[in-house]
Amino acid sequence: MSSSLEQLKATGSIVVCDSGDFATIDRYKPQDATTNPSLILAASKKAEYAKLIESAVEYGKTHGKSLDEQVDSALDRLLVEFGKEILKIIPGKVSTEVDARFSFDTEASVNKALHILKLYEDIGIHKDRILIKIASTWEGIQAARILQSKHGVNCNLTLMFSLVQAIAAAEAGSYLVSPFVGRILDWYKAAHKRDYTAAEDPGVKSVQGIFNYYKKHNYKTIVMGASFRTTGEITELAGCDYLTISPSLLEELYNSTDPVPKKLDSQAAASLDIPKRSYLNDESSFRFDLNEDAMSVEKLRESISKFAADADSLKELLKQKVKA
Repeated sequence: MSSSLEQLKATGSIVVCDSGDFATIDRYKPQDATTNPSLILAASKKAEYAKLIESAVEYGKTHGKSLDEQVDSALDRLLVEFGKEILKIIPGKVSTEVDARFSFDTEASVNKALHILKLYEDIGIHKDRILIKIASTWEGIQAARILQSKHGVNCNLTLMFSLVQAIAAAEAGSYLVSPFVGRILDWYKAAHKRDYTAAEDPGVKSVQGIFNYYKKHNYKTIVMGASFRTTGEITELAGCDYLTISPSLLEELYNSTDPVPKKLDSQAAASLDIPKRSYLNDESSFRFDLNEDAMSVEKLRESISKFAADADSLKELLKQKVKA
């Protein structure tokens, strides 16, 4: 009997490893990998990654006049160092995140993305193997639009909690979107003081809605379910384009032989009655409709703050080493 992980792959879902700990990634044979400041921060505290930290610090010391500039340079280099090592393991792409502090600044997001890609290029890694992760704010979606259309840069619009964000992201031509399943569930459990089965999970329902909308209206943007809390959430989305999964949940699927039938199907979605909407050139409608969804507003705000705080923690770690 094949493992649940192999069965999941057989449904057509591309499995992606959600980790900065590349020492564990190879075990699960994922196609791609995703990182974020929180994952890099966790990995950077492990002794086996000390050389990457040292390399980034040395780079920072020679690429900035002020201490803050040196630390910023070291952080960008560290993200790229992790990406480089991950790309040695996987056949596909790695996602590297733009600083969450730029989530409301289109120009800064574009410039930071291009800078990150230049760092990859300098070490011989082509932009085709990189996804630039940007928060699904209005400004982030516009940044993705510019990067995709003017620079041929593939973007991963992350911190996605609503169909409103997903529609604008697809219109912007984003290569991929990452709707967050577990964080949506967290909000509903706290707000309604109840548990949910995997089949009724609001986060699962959100991804199903985005998947069906994209397939119904022939968008090429890849839907990658993210931020899972349980394997049940993952298997309920079997058949979704991509699924990015933490090592602990990959291990559960790897060790299980429970059946994993296909749940999402693009051909079935094509027959659904789903009206088409548009947001990309209508900022006021985007903001209003997003504002009407308390969960999306709260989780977007909270997630941006969390990623920014973890990036600050990484910067503090690097600052101490740059000063040493």
